[in-house]
Amino acid sequence: MLQPESLPALQSALDRAGLDGWLLYDFHGLNPVAVGMLELPGMTTRRFFVYIPRLGAPVAITHAIEQGPWAGWPAKWRKEKYSSWRLLESLLGELVKGKRVAMEYSPGDAVPYLDRVPAGVLEMVRNAGATVVSSADLVSSFYAVWSNEQRASHERAARAVATIGQDAIRLAGSRANSASPLTEYALQSWIKEKFAAGGLETDHGPIVAIGPNAANPHYEPTAEKSASINRGDILLVDLWAREKAGVFADQTWMGSLGPPSERDKAIWLAVRDARDAAISLLQQRIGAHKPVRGGEVDDAAREVITKRGYGEFFIHRTGHSIDPRDLHGSGPHIDNLETREDRSLIPGVGFSIEPGIYLAEDVGMRSEVNGFIGVDGLLITPSDYQKDLLIV
Repeated sequence: MLQPESLPALQSALDRAGLDGWLLYDFHGLNPVAVGMLELPGMTTRRFFVYIPRLGAPVAITHAIEQGPWAGWPAKWRKEKYSSWRLLESLLGELVKGKRVAMEYSPGDAVPYLDRVPAGVLEMVRNAGATVVSSADLVSSFYAVWSNEQRASHERAARAVATIGQDAIRLAGSRANSASPLTEYALQSWIKEKFAAGGLETDHGPIVAIGPNAANPHYEPTAEKSASINRGDILLVDLWAREKAGVFADQTWMGSLGPPSERDKAIWLAVRDARDAAISLLQQRIGAHKPVRGGEVDDAAREVITKRGYGEFFIHRTGHSIDPRDLHGSGPHIDNLETREDRSLIPGVGFSIEPGIYLAEDVGMRSEVNGFIGVDGLLITPSDYQKDLLIV
């Protein structure tokens, strides 16, 4: 977040990028990057701008009736108040006229998770005389990176989530031949109970789905709509959780309740090998201290599935950013399908790797692990990630 201690590093990054400043904007919490960088106590209901210059002190433009959230703004930093739109635009012009500034904007909406500033606001800033460029690299470096404590919290959550995911599949298998097999919803509820008992929290889910339902990547069972988990089923368990205020661990585990068919074995191997191809590329580039972009990692995974004949059934990106605040974050994604992710995966960022194959109304399979780029190299969690179908 923006603090006096973090300001020198921010300003050094602006200087290296050839920028005059970073202009943060928010209205009603629409820009999570601005909200996260400032961490104001309480939500504001009026527009505000914060300008972080390459040289000098930051400046906040705030509404006159909303000074409470700005009580902690450092006294040495400038703060301006406005009530009228005329004064707002005048103050903005004084700050940015003739300057090259970064904002949460993605040209052509190439990366929607970065495209947080409305077109009208961009027009206002440009009309004030500024040149606006994307803050993409700044977001990666200062908003999306994990601290050492956050990494540790993620690793603890990853171990717990891995155990619960595998135990859930075994539990379903143990009940499959009984008079009362588990339903998808019942197993989902069991997982939530295990999360609570382990001090973990989640925002929704998890996904528990037998083959045909798993062919819908965002399927989620309900009390009213839930299939029984029986012998012979392929079972997908996608679960995510975190410690309170920690970083999410997000995993998908695949099971077969009884021996899988040859077709299902082939699908699993394609998914697993695509995941491993993505991991291998990351290991090679990071180990050699060479840059690697999220789109390149997506391409590596997608190539494997395409060569196995299932390319048309891999219908989503390979992975999403996991940042300290959000499971689906604003840092670099592992994606060259849904979006044009050209950002490099830099030290400190985390993400999922989760290729999948989905045959409509037949079967769906996905394998998901998480990656983090530390100063000590690539971390994959869980450390004992799935190599073979869990057959129970």
